[in-house]
Amino acid sequence: MKLVTAQQMRDIDRTATEKFGISGVTLMSNAAEHLAKTAMEHITVDGCAAVFCGTGNNGGDGIGAAAYLLERGVSVRTILIGDERKLTPDAAQMHKRLVEHGGSLERYSLSADLVDYVSDCSVIIDAIFGIGLSSDLQNEVLSAVTMINSSPALIIAADIPSGVHADTGRVFKDAVKADITVTFSLAKPGHFVEPGCIYCGELLVKDIGIPRSVLDSTVSHTYATISTDVNLPRRRRNTHKGDYGRALIIAGSVGYTGAPALSARAASKMGTGLVSVGVPKTIYDILAIKLDEEMPFPLPSDNKGRLASNAASDILKRAKKSDVCLIGPGLGTSDDITELVQSLTHISETPVILDADGLNAVSSNIDTLNQITCPLILTPHPGEFERLGGKIDGDRLRSARDFASKYGCILVLKGHRTIIALPNGITYINTTGGPAMAKGGTGDVLAGMITALIAQRLPIVHAVIKAVYIHGLAGDMCADEFGEYSVTASDIIAMLPAAIKEIEAI
Repeated sequence: MKLVTAQQMRDIDRTATEKFGISGVTLMSNAAEHLAKTAMEHITVDGCAAVFCGTGNNGGDGIGAAAYLLERGVSVRTILIGDERKLTPDAAQMHKRLVEHGGSLERYSLSADLVDYVSDCSVIIDAIFGIGLSSDLQNEVLSAVTMINSSPALIIAADIPSGVHADTGRVFKDAVKADITVTFSLAKPGHFVEPGCIYCGELLVKDIGIPRSVLDSTVSHTYATISTDVNLPRRRRNTHKGDYGRALIIAGSVGYTGAPALSARAASKMGTGLVSVGVPKTIYDILAIKLDEEMPFPLPSDNKGRLASNAASDILKRAKKSDVCLIGPGLGTSDDITELVQSLTHISETPVILDADGLNAVSSNIDTLNQITCPLILTPHPGEFERLGGKIDGDRLRSARDFASKYGCILVLKGHRTIIALPNGITYINTTGGPAMAKGGTGDVLAGMITALIAQRLPIVHAVIKAVYIHGLAGDMCADEFGEYSVTASDIIAMLPAAIKEIEAI
C-alpha cells in the first residue's frame, strides 16, 4: 500500500483542482459524506453525535459531516475550537451548509453541559487537526482531546487523529484515541508507524474523487505491507531439496542453545531444502539432540563455550557452498567473536544476515559495514539499533532510512510495526504482529525465516518483506488461538504452515 506525506497529499489536492477542475468544496463534500456515513453505521436509534472541528480544511470535513447528519435527522452538536472568522473558504462553505440544515457552530468551552452531552453520544467525530499538525497540543485543544478520550462514545477521526504527525507517527503530547480513522485518497505513514498507529484504530481509506491517474503518478518511498502484497511462489512438481536452497546458520554458545535451534527449525519450516547449523563444539551434542531435520556441526570454541576466531576458515568453506549465512543468534560476546564476525562479513560473497550477537560484534566498529561487499541484512531490535549508532528520536522511518542508506544494507528495525529500510531510501512498514510476540526467541525465529526465503532464491528484498509479514501473521494467529500471554517462539514455528496457507488463500 502506497503511503504519502502531508505535503504530497496537498500537492495531490492541488493537482486535482488546477489540472482537472475539481473544486476543493467538492473534495470536502465527498470527505464529509464518508465521515457521516461511517458515523451513521454506529449511531444508535435516537442516538446523538458530537463533531469537534478546527478552523482548517480538516475542520471543514467535520462541519460538512455534521450538516450531512443533520439533514438525515441525527441530533448533532458541532463544536469549533478556534475563531470562526479564521475558517478556510471551503470550511466556510460547509458552515453555510450546516446553518441551512438547522445547525450552528459552538465555540468550545469546557463545561459540565458539554461533558454530559459528549458522554451520552453514540459517536464523536474528531476533525480538529488533519495531516498538517506539527506542534504539541496546547490549551483548549488539549482540553478537547482529553474530553473526547474520556467519552465512552465510538470515536471517528477525520484523516488522522488530532495529535498524530502524519509523516512520522509521532504523538504531540497527546492525541485522540480513535476507534476508526477515515482517511482520504491515500494513507499516510503516521497511520502505520508507532506510536501513531496505536491511536488510529481501524483504518478506512476512502475515495473522494481525485482521479486515479493523479494518485498513481505520485512517487512514494514508503509503503505498508498488507495481505494482498504477500504470496509465495508455487513449487514445481519435478524438484528436489537442492532446489530449495542451502542455509548456513552460525549461532549458539553455552547457556544459549535454544537460539540456534529456533532459527534452524524456523528455516526448515519456512521451506529451506538443507539447513546446516555451526555451533561451538561444547554445545554440539545438545544441538544434535534438539535438531532432527537440520544438520548441526561442531566448530572450535573457547574455554567459555563460545566460538573461537579460528572457526573462520571452516565457516567460509561452508558459506561458499551455501545460498545464505545467518550469523548471531545466541553467539554471546567476546573479542574472538567480534574478530570472527567482522572477518566473515568482509570476505563472504554469500548474502549475510546479522542478528542478535552478530550485530553486537559489529557495533564496536560500525564503519566496518562500509567495507562489506556481500548483500547484508541487519535485524536489530531498538536497543541493538541504538548500539549500532542508530537513533530512535520520534521518527523511526527516517532513522531506519538514514541508517540503511549510510551503510548500504537492508535494515529490519524490529518492534511494533517493524520497518524494513532499503539502501535506496525506500521503506516498508509491516502490519502484522502484536504483543503476544514480546517473548524471548521470536527474533531468532524471524532470522531463520528470512534466511529460509533468501536460501530459496527469492529476490532478497521480497524475501525479507514476506518473512517479516508471515512471522507477524503467525504470531497473530497464535494469539487468537492461545491468547496473548501464552504464545512462545516454538508456537510461532508450529503455526507457520497455517500462516503460509492463509496467504496462499488470499
